[in-house]
Amino acid sequence: MNAEKEPLQLGSSGDTLREAFGRGITELAANDERIIVLDADVAGGTGLHHFRKAYPDRFIQCGIAEQNMIAMAGGLAATGLIPIVTTFAVFALRGLEQARLSIAYTNRNVKIVASHPGLDVGPDGASAQCLEDLAAFRAIPGMTVLSAADPIEAGKAARTIVDFEGPVYLRTGRSPAPTVYGDDHRMEVGKGDVLVDGTDVTLIACGVEVARAVEAAHLLKGEGISARVVNMASIKPIDAALIERCARETGAIVTAEDHNVHGGLGSAVAESLVTSHPCPQEFVAVMDRFGKSGEADELAEHFQLTAPYIAQAAKRAIARKKG
Repeated sequence: MNAEKEPLQLGSSGDTLREAFGRGITELAANDERIIVLDADVAGGTGLHHFRKAYPDRFIQCGIAEQNMIAMAGGLAATGLIPIVTTFAVFALRGLEQARLSIAYTNRNVKIVASHPGLDVGPDGASAQCLEDLAAFRAIPGMTVLSAADPIEAGKAARTIVDFEGPVYLRTGRSPAPTVYGDDHRMEVGKGDVLVDGTDVTLIACGVEVARAVEAAHLLKGEGISARVVNMASIKPIDAALIERCARETGAIVTAEDHNVHGGLGSAVAESLVTSHPCPQEFVAVMDRFGKSGEADELAEHFQLTAPYIAQAAKRAIARKKG
């Protein structure tokens, strides 16, 4: 049995994932002239205004034409450049056909980086809240799908995706987010990360739900329940070995994501479990509904994505294990 660690304490940087990524990719570009940025008239909202200011000659303004932008990125990648395609998550869906054929089918080294995912969009409402992107991009053959947990990981993700050869879809985020990691962290493709150890249940989360899962572990500890917390930043490929180990050692799983319950992290974990070590799994996600207008924290509570709901799901999973 693993030694149990105290639940870690969340930090409060006031930073956003999108701004952290924008600074991270701008810093990398100083020593890598292959990096270029394609923007769909939203650089002020994706954090890539940092890159636009530093490298205007490597910043391509495509206008509100996401399909053209993604197809263009495939062609630019064929010349040896590393295009960073930036837009809001809901607008990235417009370019799915081009992502499929111009990037994934041809195995081009393009990185699609989407801010404003899930309910994090807040007051802009259902039309702008993208709850389907993980499912859509995960279904494209050859597409790697990542979701950063905090500003530190978002900034480090710039190096991860540039070093990785092949098509990538990366979620960042709009709202200020608590910090989970220190500056020594590095995101790894295909690897999950155990943030808190525990023996009774495993909470597997991605994106903004990671900090909420850590909060849930604190709540559960107060009730005498030992919860393991895993940041599964790499949704495809997923860390099947870690999922199997958590299932064997804790016997119950909860997945938490700011995404539709269908096709995202929860589905990916379930697919892995069923072929390795099946165990009770509970899903914390948006239950096949469109979003609403409201502040991000209010929406998280309304759609039952906050720490108390993760803790409740953990107790349900444990009860099924004991039954």
